Amino acid sequence: MTTATSTTSFGATVLKEQKKIQLRRFDGLRSSIPNSVTLTRNLNIFSAPSSSIVRAVSTPVKPETETKRSKVEIIKEHSNFIRYPLNEELVTDAPNINESAIQLIKFHGSYQQYDRDERGGRSYSFMLRTKNPCGKVPNRLYLTMDDLADQFGIGTLRLTTRQTFQLHGVIKKDLKTVMSSIIHNMGSTLGACGDLNRNVLAPAAPFARKDYQFAQKTADNIAALLTPQSGFYYDMWVDGEKFLSAEPPEVVKARNDNSHGTNFPDSAEPIYGTQFLPRKFKIAVAVPTDNSVDLFTNDIGVAVVTDADGNPQGFNIYVGGGMGRTHRMETTFPRLAEPLGYIPKEDILYAVKAIVATQRDNGRRDDRKFSRMKYLISSWGIEKFRSVVEQYYGKKFEPCRPLPEWEFKSYLGWHEQGDGGLFCGLHVDNGRIGGKMKKTLREIIEKYNLDVRITPNQNLILCGIRKAWKRPITAILAQAGLLQPKYVDPLNLTAMACPALPLCPLAITEAERGIPDLLKRVRTVFEKVGLKYHESVVIRVTGCPNGCARPYMAELGFVGDGPNSFQIWLGGTPNQTALAKSFMTKVKIQELEKVLEPLFYNWKRKRHSKESFGEFTTRMGFEKLQEWVDKWEGISSSPSKYNLRLFSDRDTYDKIDELAKLQDKTAHQLAMEVIRNYVAAQQNGKAE
Repeated sequence: MTTATSTTSFGATVLKEQKKIQLRRFDGLRSSIPNSVTLTRNLNIFSAPSSSIVRAVSTPVKPETETKRSKVEIIKEHSNFIRYPLNEELVTDAPNINESAIQLIKFHGSYQQYDRDERGGRSYSFMLRTKNPCGKVPNRLYLTMDDLADQFGIGTLRLTTRQTFQLHGVIKKDLKTVMSSIIHNMGSTLGACGDLNRNVLAPAAPFARKDYQFAQKTADNIAALLTPQSGFYYDMWVDGEKFLSAEPPEVVKARNDNSHGTNFPDSAEPIYGTQFLPRKFKIAVAVPTDNSVDLFTNDIGVAVVTDADGNPQGFNIYVGGGMGRTHRMETTFPRLAEPLGYIPKEDILYAVKAIVATQRDNGRRDDRKFSRMKYLISSWGIEKFRSVVEQYYGKKFEPCRPLPEWEFKSYLGWHEQGDGGLFCGLHVDNGRIGGKMKKTLREIIEKYNLDVRITPNQNLILCGIRKAWKRPITAILAQAGLLQPKYVDPLNLTAMACPALPLCPLAITEAERGIPDLLKRVRTVFEKVGLKYHESVVIRVTGCPNGCARPYMAELGFVGDGPNSFQIWLGGTPNQTALAKSFMTKVKIQELEKVLEPLFYNWKRKRHSKESFGEFTTRMGFEKLQEWVDKWEGISSSPSKYNLRLFSDRDTYDKIDELAKLQDKTAHQLAMEVIRNYVAAQQNGKAE
């Protein structure tokens, strides 16, 4: 089919059809084809005037369902592939843009914001989010982002939980300058927000190992496959000039393949169509044992499967994860991805495309609170979902292969890359780079010409370091407070918070600004109940229920539910494989110790050997936990009920007590046995 374009007085482009056929409009919810129309497997056509508008076609045809669509769906459909009216709004003198443009600019990687701390008016600005598959940031791009933060932002960069940068405080008149600078310096913000595939996660560690290299290449290819093709991004920010590297042939082949009805024929967006996806879509790729990407929180989780020699053979695919929910609406919920099946490695792009097409054609478009793929799978069940995906994929999925147990890996500190070089993982509190830290990182990255990577835990990895550079780099980092992990409080190492106030319009309470004090208070409680410094729990804080810092996977999650008020979620695990549950609501920030003290006190005394806090809370059950909180009167100052007469100090007692539990004995019993055995050995001349 051939098409031509002409511009209307409304600024939108009409696609004109040169033949006497027109493709059915796809509204994301129902088939609107008359009964008299002949239907085929992949295409629905009927006679129409030559001036008709060509729109995307849905395949296969769906049954009649709801006709209602949300306002955002209408905006997307009439936007001429995410151009109009954003293109007109950007050139006005107003400091802000209208509601339709606000929805569209998300697809370009930006959100409109205003400072909620300000009183007496609104100072509008824009947040820009980059798109960095695997968290890869070339040296040139890092230096560019560092410059842009000072010249056009608020002087800081933020590392996100999806391995990207966020640049805050850009005003509207500077948007094109900033966007074009990013594009011209090896970066992009295309698809970092909006109803399409977001940044694809992969382990950030730059190991030379085959499985890590393969996972990162796979993430790159999936990101390329699902990148919008209609050119709206480059039209808007660099006047139509494209800055794209050559795509791998397997990506081009997979995108163009329509043998199973995944594509909109002759559309400028063969995968997305005119309305893109019902909601945001998230994908992560993982290497066996390495769950640094929070694999099960994604719409699609892809786990590399290797043979005994570490050679990649295929993938386990998991579907239906997602964190977002709405307060006081039990029909919304966080959810873990569940197994879909195993595929050989050469099929990964076709399988991902089939899953995306299934969500595109069946996900709800009438109510955005229920538009994520997790709700489609919850409604259908995994068996029906798998069956529909297999129609688009053209094959049956095999059962998932067994994998070793998952672990959380931060890759902080110094590590061998495996190619003769080193990398250094740096802990960055809440991902916020500013002040002396920002200046020092700039100095090192520029001087040694280093590439960097952003981790899903809001940290930064310096890559490709020669061994001779380790000592001077370590010294410079230490001067800026970028310490080796052994010098960072263990609570801080795994903690995360979203930006929340003052710029996020959805925030109900503090998160990033409040978490430093919160962590100090948790550490004080630890000390009060006798927990050791090296012990830790995974803490995550968000200012609203959307879950950007993934609090529903935390051992101890704080979710804002009012001014200075939080829900408390318990039950996640250190390796991020279990979903937390809501324990208490409306807990005021000043009252947290009344909840945390009894929980940590009893964890200290009643846990099994090596039992994490999250595992402990799940085993005990919320009814028992609530009983402890309700009856808590503080730590008793009366003489200890424990028999400490055999021990010189409490620390010695605790260690003996831990060993005793493994043998179903008391600390006193075990200590007496040890003493008796020692005395007997001395008497027999066998003491060492």
